[in-house]
Amino acid sequence: MTFEEAMKGLEEIVGKLEEGDVPLEQAIHYFQEGMTLSKLCHEKLQHVEKQMDFILKEDGELAPFSVKEADAGDK
Repeated sequence: MTFEEAMKGLEEIVGKLEEGDVPLEQAIHYFQEGMTLSKLCHEKLQHVEKQMDFILKEDGELAPFSVKEADAGDK
């Protein structure tokens, strides 16, 4: 499942729960599904962050991304 698919699933679950007329058992099911999707999104974001750190590595050290540095390099 992609990050975008997981986020769309989370948005759908939130919408259903916000309607307010969901039986308790179904609400618990939605909550569990939402937590699973949330964990998946978090893991995917952490993976991307590690990839970005690796890509931006300079002289054997990790260089955090800075918009100012990127803009200065374009000029």
